[in-house]
Amino acid sequence: MSLILLEALGALVLLLGIVWWTMFAGRPKGELKSKDPSENPSPGSKDPSTPP
Repeated sequence: MSLILLEALGALVLLLGIVWWTMFAGRPKGELKSKDPSENPSPGSKDPSTPP
């Protein structure tokens, strides 16, 4: 029984390590900013040139 709990704890630690690595391991100053706002529109904005 204790071996199953130990294995579950190890899997949880591994999962948390992967999540931590993917969230916080990247560029030191964050993502690069685009100079042209049309290249990277915000997710909620719609392009006024396209018909509804």
